[in-house]
Amino acid sequence: MEKRTTKKEIVKMLLNKELEEQDEEELLNLLVDQSISIDIDKLEEAKMTRGDRIADKLSEVAGSWGFILTFALFLIGWIVLNTVILKEGSEIDPYPFILLNLLLSCIAALQAPIIMMSQNRQAEKDSLRNQNDYHTDLKSELILEDLHDKLVKIEKNQKQLLKLLKEEDNNENK
Repeated sequence: MEKRTTKKEIVKMLLNKELEEQDEEELLNLLVDQSISIDIDKLEEAKMTRGDRIADKLSEVAGSWGFILTFALFLIGWIVLNTVILKEGSEIDPYPFILLNLLLSCIAALQAPIIMMSQNRQAEKDSLRNQNDYHTDLKSELILEDLHDKLVKIEKNQKQLLKLLKEEDNNENK
């Protein structure tokens, strides 16, 4: 059988502190008064190292159309330079372009882990953002549940008052 979490336990988890014995009303008031949402981007920005910033910038540049087009132009230029412009015997990298293959392999070998570092950090940020959203949703759910209970109580009291007023009205008419 599943153990149901109490409101007190949920409020403790959301506020991340040990609470004294308090009734549910005090706990909900405490929860309403304290903000639980955090700015994940600012939090991550504060703990980023210089290497992290470089990796993010490199990922940003390497994942752009500008980089792709520039690199395509570089490759075309390399091929044209070594096949058309330079005379046979004076090419920097004659066909089958072994130097170009080495250069591309080295770039890929360095670029891939740097991009993965950036993606891992982004995944961590997404996970923190999801946790923050969950806590915010949980807080909203608790507050809405409390409001719903209060509305039900008000409606019940209102029906009782109407019933009493009708009875009083009936007694006066007799």
